[in-house]
Amino acid sequence: MPSTIRLVYGSQTIDLDCKSEVDRYAIREPANQATPGGFARQLETFLQSTDLDLSRPAVVVADKTRLCGYPQYLPVLLDSMVARGAEPEAITLYIAYGTHMSQDDADSRKVYGPCFDQYRWVHHRCEGDHFVELGKTPGEIPVRLRADIADASCLITFGAISHHYFAGYGGGRKLIFPGLGEKSAIYANHGLFLDRTARTLAPACQPGRVAGNPLAEDLAAHESFRPADLAIHGILNSHGEVCELLVGRGRAHFHQACARHAAHCEVRADRQYDLVIASGGGFPKDINFIQSHKAIHHAAAFVRDGGHLIVLAECRDGVGSQTFLPWFELGSWDAAFDGLAERYVGNGGTALAMMAKLRRIRISLVTALPRAVADTIGVECLSVDEAQACIDAHKATLAVVPNAAMLVKQAHDL
Repeated sequence: MPSTIRLVYGSQTIDLDCKSEVDRYAIREPANQATPGGFARQLETFLQSTDLDLSRPAVVVADKTRLCGYPQYLPVLLDSMVARGAEPEAITLYIAYGTHMSQDDADSRKVYGPCFDQYRWVHHRCEGDHFVELGKTPGEIPVRLRADIADASCLITFGAISHHYFAGYGGGRKLIFPGLGEKSAIYANHGLFLDRTARTLAPACQPGRVAGNPLAEDLAAHESFRPADLAIHGILNSHGEVCELLVGRGRAHFHQACARHAAHCEVRADRQYDLVIASGGGFPKDINFIQSHKAIHHAAAFVRDGGHLIVLAECRDGVGSQTFLPWFELGSWDAAFDGLAERYVGNGGTALAMMAKLRRIRISLVTALPRAVADTIGVECLSVDEAQACIDAHKATLAVVPNAAMLVKQAHDL
């Protein structure tokens, strides 16, 4: 039966028509249980039962690419801290960029609301002399953290849980490291994505996988040096709305939040398809190519070898990294792998992951990226009409993934 495929592109909705049978894969939307009042009560219960030193607290939040209802819920957290004795001028909020580019004040006001002008904020820089080395992980990777974070009287993280294509899960402990980490230490951790012996990407570095994932296990080792005293994990729906806020701390609490997210966002599929049409889910999930790669990576798992993937990804902010395209300019997988194996830098792992998919399947984008950029990466640019023509001409198996930034094909044990 003819049907309409409705997908989000940036801030728009685009309809594509399908005249053949199509399988649709979507997340199971979580029930919206979050309210400011309920969050305040959770915080009050936690703060009453835990002796936190609020004399010099540090609050860590995500940047504009990973929203978590901050304008609505951040004031509740800060008010709760002040009610328990924290002095507003003693509270410092840190934006956990990791190696991402910094956002400007206008974007920050949109992301965090009035709190941005009412408290002291620090835009993290991953380079400089403001780090201390706390030790090394079992993999001999240095643990370098901001000195002011190491000296904070208590450390609070607040961010959304998400799948991460090689670290298992994002959010939670990743707000501290790599979010507030030092550049070379971050790259050393990310270099675990490479299996230098087999000359492949490490097979255990998968979305949703923590146990046995060398990169995720190194993140857990980093966490042991300076864990959060209070961790607030947001569970989002496909519209980016906060449906649940989990208040607690510790590794078990983080794993509980990951399992809660996975229950909504992981699906099992017994087949792969000749053509898959996907969307990252719109802004900010497709704000740039680096963010859009998550959707490309997840959707590619539904495509058979030699098949075709079409992704709607606006990329209004361009690539989102200055260290991504140079790996493609080296001319081959082997050259890029050798360069990264010798010295891992930038978004090299993302580049290799993209190259690996392009060796297996054809990838096309409906995007605002310049065609020259797409050509460098090796993807094809399509207009909406051209994407429709591909669907019209297609006679084999077809699937649609409307929110590929969140939907992961297979579940993994934590």
